[in-house]
Amino acid sequence: MIVDLPDTTTSDVNRRLVALREEGGAVTLGRVLTLVIAPDSESMVEESIEAANHASREHPCRVILVTPKDRRAAEPRLDAEIRVGADSGAGEVVVLRLSGALANHADSVVIPFLLPDTPVVAWWPDLAPASPAQDPLGRLAVRRITDATNAADPLEAIRSRLDGYTPGDTDLSWSRITYWRALLTAAVDLAPHEPIQSAMLSGLATEPALDILAGWLATRIDGPVTRRVGELKVELRRESETITLQRPQEGITATLSRTNRPDALLPLARREPRDCLAEDLRRIDADEIYHDALHGLSKVKYV
Repeated sequence: MIVDLPDTTTSDVNRRLVALREEGGAVTLGRVLTLVIAPDSESMVEESIEAANHASREHPCRVILVTPKDRRAAEPRLDAEIRVGADSGAGEVVVLRLSGALANHADSVVIPFLLPDTPVVAWWPDLAPASPAQDPLGRLAVRRITDATNAADPLEAIRSRLDGYTPGDTDLSWSRITYWRALLTAAVDLAPHEPIQSAMLSGLATEPALDILAGWLATRIDGPVTRRVGELKVELRRESETITLQRPQEGITATLSRTNRPDALLPLARREPRDCLAEDLRRIDADEIYHDALHGLSKVKYV
């Protein structure tokens, strides 16, 4: 069920939330966090809610989505939606559209809806602040999630994450490569146990997950790491063999190849934002390996 509350106030929205909980018998005791989503454009609203609803089935939470509607409006205005039941996953969703001067004070509008005694996670699914922890919404959160994939310049976006980094920051492009990192690590751990001498990664120029993967490899091997545009694959070279993990751009099955060994077919579909978000909500502490990978980006050679 979706309840529209045009030209309303935070007090009216909260009263309606309480009434809906009483009517439906829902309580907030089972909520483990508050997820605040801040898309910069209307086009990201439904996709973000869908991802949050999916993630909330693993992490029951209140979802608060706040987005600008008309920054140029002469008068401040709040238009709200409350989504419950089948439209809200394992919790309720509050959609707040801000117009006029109110669009510059999203944090003040969000605060009345935060659940008491639960951690706050902030997610910017497209345009993100340069320093998430210093953003007004970011100051409310213990965990701050960005997504360089949806930035105008994905490579520049993932590179800029280091300058604005604060413990608790992460990016969905990092969780997109969780399985890639696991498979590559498992392959390297097998005999002949020789050090990796060099690495080459290729794929789309607009895929920051590959860039952060290259940064991670650059912190793990004592050799050059090269990033180029081409088919989707990673090659690790050591003295007696080459390890290659590749997958069609739109495929779901990857091939792991090793010198003088039979190929192995592995399930490795591109991870959807909802799966990446669910993974990132499993931890609220600092991700030091992600931070190291951001440092490693400066060591990657682009050809």
